[in-house]
Amino acid sequence: MLEIKLSKAFNEFFAGENGGILLIICTIVSLLIANSSFSENYLHFWHLHFGGLSIEHWINDGLMAVFFFLIGLELKREILAWELSDKKSAMLPVFAAVGGMLIPAGIYILLNSGTVTQSGFGIPMATDIAFAIGILSLLGNRVSPSIKIMLTAIAVIDDLGAILVIAIFYTKSLSLFNLLFVFLIFAILFFLNRFKINYLFIYIIGGIAMWYFMLHSGIHATLSGILLAFVIPVNKEEKESLSYQIEHWLHKPVSLIILPLFALANTAIVFAKDWNTGLLTRGSLGIFTGLVIGKPLGVFLFSFIAVSLGVSSLPSGLNWKHVIGIGFLAGIGFTMSIFITLLAYEGAVLIAETKIAVLIASLISGILGYLWLRNNLKINNLIVKK
Repeated sequence: MLEIKLSKAFNEFFAGENGGILLIICTIVSLLIANSSFSENYLHFWHLHFGGLSIEHWINDGLMAVFFFLIGLELKREILAWELSDKKSAMLPVFAAVGGMLIPAGIYILLNSGTVTQSGFGIPMATDIAFAIGILSLLGNRVSPSIKIMLTAIAVIDDLGAILVIAIFYTKSLSLFNLLFVFLIFAILFFLNRFKINYLFIYIIGGIAMWYFMLHSGIHATLSGILLAFVIPVNKEEKESLSYQIEHWLHKPVSLIILPLFALANTAIVFAKDWNTGLLTRGSLGIFTGLVIGKPLGVFLFSFIAVSLGVSSLPSGLNWKHVIGIGFLAGIGFTMSIFITLLAYEGAVLIAETKIAVLIASLISGILGYLWLRNNLKINNLIVKK
């Protein structure tokens, strides 16, 4: 069996993304305020405009680009440098992530084909890294490195898949002029990378310019974060790598500021008197079944296929029961699911109903994943002791 060791960069990323508890607190606070006597002022605050965008849009289109930038850096580092550099090690989470996207999307389409909610097929495809890792961390030192890497890799790849889905299916209008400037800047930064230019301010200026033109291109501006991540220099010497240094700087701001702000701005949901009727719509049922059932089914099934075909193998410290538990945790959609909801739908009522469905489905997935892994990790520890 493959033995996996964690690099220092991965340990810092895992620790930095462990902000699930804070996200839960922000979500509860936002829901309480949105349904209190302060509701009108609270909702109005997020729609205040400055610089041409509302506060909510600055968070969703601006700060979230930084979040995707961090995700892109981690994905690039895992693939090119450390944990996923071995092809056999990499293929297991890749297969699992693909299954965790296709099966939920397939279930959703099956339930919503031909309806007004069919465009929401991307909603149950993503995994919230902060929440998933936050719940996994509650299990303490019993969690093996293989489980940590598997879950993190699936979440990162799922987010990349969700980004591709956004670019392909949720782009309503396209400005080729602005898009040309995006790729021109990307090409310049790419060549600077190839010539080993490591001046951070150059990449920051280029990244801001890419974000500006992406914002006006019709493609969601956050995709500029991913593009920037893939031109940042990275090498095997962690501390000397510009990519590693940026990851180190961004972990806390992203987990303690950006994601909590996103949670506050996007979970300001007003519960109408008949809000529970929205849970029985095809869209909501598609989200429930996609995240709670489709995610663990897809992760397990495609992982099993990869191992059966000899494409990959289970690393030490990971068994099939663990894979199922990881699949449940991967069903925590939250951040990305809500993000895609805002792109897929326009009606305020439909968006509110979908957000509620995402919150409930993510809560159920998190509880199931925690209980499943806690039970199976406990059993495994008893076996080892005997």
